[in-house]
Amino acid sequence: MLDLHNSWDTETLYQDEVNNCNSCADESPVPENGILCGPTLRLIGVEYTSNVYRASMLLVCRKAPTPEVQFVRGPTDGREGNPDSLEQGVFPSTMFYEEQGIRFYRFTIEFKMALYEQIVKYSVNDVHEPHYRFFIPSSTQDFNTISYSCNGFSLNVDTTSFQGSMWFDILNKHAKTHYHVMLGGGDQIYSDGINVFCKGFQKWLKEKNSVKKFSAKLTPELRAEIEAFYFKEYLEWYGFGYWKGSTPKSKTTQRCFPIAMATIPSVNIWDDHDIIDGFGSYADSFQRNEVFSGVGKAAYKYYMLFQHHVSIQEPEAYLEDPSWLLGAKGGDYIGEKSHSIFTRLGPNNALLGLDCRTERRLKQIVTWDTYDLVFKRLEKEVSHGKIDHLMVMLGVPIAYPRLVWLELIFSSRFLKPMKYLAKKGLIAPGLINSFNGDVELLDDLNDHWCTRHHKPERNYLVAKLQDFGAKHGTRITILSGDVHLAAVGRFRSKLHSHHITGAKEQQVQKILAEPEKDVRLMFNIISSAVVNTPPPTPMAVLLQKRSGIHHFDKNTDEDTVPLFRTEVDLSHRKSFSFMNRRNWSDLIPVQNIMKSDYLRQLYQIKEGDLCYPGIVGDMGLEKARGGAPPRAGDKQAVTYPVTARGLICAIHVEKDSFNKKSLSEAYAVVVPELQTVATSLSHEGIKHLGPGM
Repeated sequence: MLDLHNSWDTETLYQDEVNNCNSCADESPVPENGILCGPTLRLIGVEYTSNVYRASMLLVCRKAPTPEVQFVRGPTDGREGNPDSLEQGVFPSTMFYEEQGIRFYRFTIEFKMALYEQIVKYSVNDVHEPHYRFFIPSSTQDFNTISYSCNGFSLNVDTTSFQGSMWFDILNKHAKTHYHVMLGGGDQIYSDGINVFCKGFQKWLKEKNSVKKFSAKLTPELRAEIEAFYFKEYLEWYGFGYWKGSTPKSKTTQRCFPIAMATIPSVNIWDDHDIIDGFGSYADSFQRNEVFSGVGKAAYKYYMLFQHHVSIQEPEAYLEDPSWLLGAKGGDYIGEKSHSIFTRLGPNNALLGLDCRTERRLKQIVTWDTYDLVFKRLEKEVSHGKIDHLMVMLGVPIAYPRLVWLELIFSSRFLKPMKYLAKKGLIAPGLINSFNGDVELLDDLNDHWCTRHHKPERNYLVAKLQDFGAKHGTRITILSGDVHLAAVGRFRSKLHSHHITGAKEQQVQKILAEPEKDVRLMFNIISSAVVNTPPPTPMAVLLQKRSGIHHFDKNTDEDTVPLFRTEVDLSHRKSFSFMNRRNWSDLIPVQNIMKSDYLRQLYQIKEGDLCYPGIVGDMGLEKARGGAPPRAGDKQAVTYPVTARGLICAIHVEKDSFNKKSLSEAYAVVVPELQTVATSLSHEGIKHLGPGM
């Protein structure tokens, strides 16, 4: 029988994996037979009217008998209690997909939630690993949540500069915190290697005759080669954390990543690197080419198989599960409906994972019809019970410094001669991409919400989220990645820079003193990359210079939180809003912190404390002593109150990429619940607004 309460010493169990993190072999580690990938866990949804927790487990096998997964379930704290609190059994399985003799098995996990947190331990074919376990929160407990993105290296990165693993840091903290779910915000796998390792696609890329290139057909042979690439890529990365780039020093084995997927259930959305760099943000004529759109269709197929445990050939699991929030129609280039996700993450909190890639075009992220479906679904869900916190997962940050001037430069006709010379290899060959000859960085800028193409859509979404939150007393917190550094964007009620007398001045001061009543307050937690290399310091400096206070409308200001005033070595930082180190984040309910010895010691907070955003030091979060106002002359350094149903969001930053112990420093901001409602908000003065507002 499985031992339900044996200890889990990550330092002992996984230090060998971390020590060998970058001693990566040149050959694929995928075996010929047996289990090729898994177990990986996925959270499907939680139904609180019936207190049912639903998840799944994936195992991918070749030439092996049908695997059996046994489990034992009981209270986390080891209480004896009711004998019915312990349960043993076997997870039912479905062989839902087969390709080239390789079979995909999905195991159904469905449990009644209890009045206490539960631990589930399992074995696969009688193999017992210490990390074969996960935690189910109590029926009255909101989830401890991880958010991460950019889980892989770019093609030419020298990975020997990264001797530690942020996944090792996650496992260490999971052993003490008990994370109930981890949210993958996009780029869970870096598939840009299709440019290098898929010869047929590479040949098409190198075609210099633009007419032949843009009119090329996707032959059955090339389709099979493209699909084989993604299949192999997922087996290696999701199965073994193995990846190889384009240079001898571009290789890694992130051994702790598959371990984390076996012990923390995931909810994922996808972004461009899950397909190929910039997919969806190129010109329509190029995206519609059969070869390039075929890449998107192949990536989508394996994204659904490995990240969501469903086949696009299964109507019930693929289209009918209540956790899906399907798009209005198929995307133009992939041909499938977008698959956004809604689930409760506790009786008071919820998640909207918005699919921002399947419908993406150069001038569109999500269709207006799909937005209508999204907000109708939110209204339906809130009618079933109040939502204190709604986490909205977007791949790309929506509250981020504008770089339109760079976009204008890179798309300028004056660069045409340089682009021509670069295409011929006469100057700066890295200046342009190999897809359509645009400047290499232009697709990254076109991906951003603040690009000129997406401003109306961006402002529409922000305004609609503000309206929904204000109407229902729901605090909206946006989770994003993509940019390879850490930051916290912020929308809040306008702070007037000039002196105002009378009632308006009192109202502004009240907003500063009582942000829990600010219906316009929304944070954008930006956490990336958990694996990839961060940008150089000059980029953080540039972003800092571009991060002043903007006016979203006449009543809403937009800025970035000064979270990183202190470096990991406790020295002063000039780029105080942007941290260019590898990182991941978590969001922990205040009530869970109060019940955990480890978390209470870490944060040292109590209800009613006013805390500055910043480093979590020996004394926990920095408190405003005696209810002190914000730092003199600093409009961005605002305190936030610790409230009963609030969250503590921490970004865990790598201290030293060469240190194999993978130590991190935590920087935290308090997210108070919204303690008031407003039936309608004015968005007077907003520019570039989409339809329907």
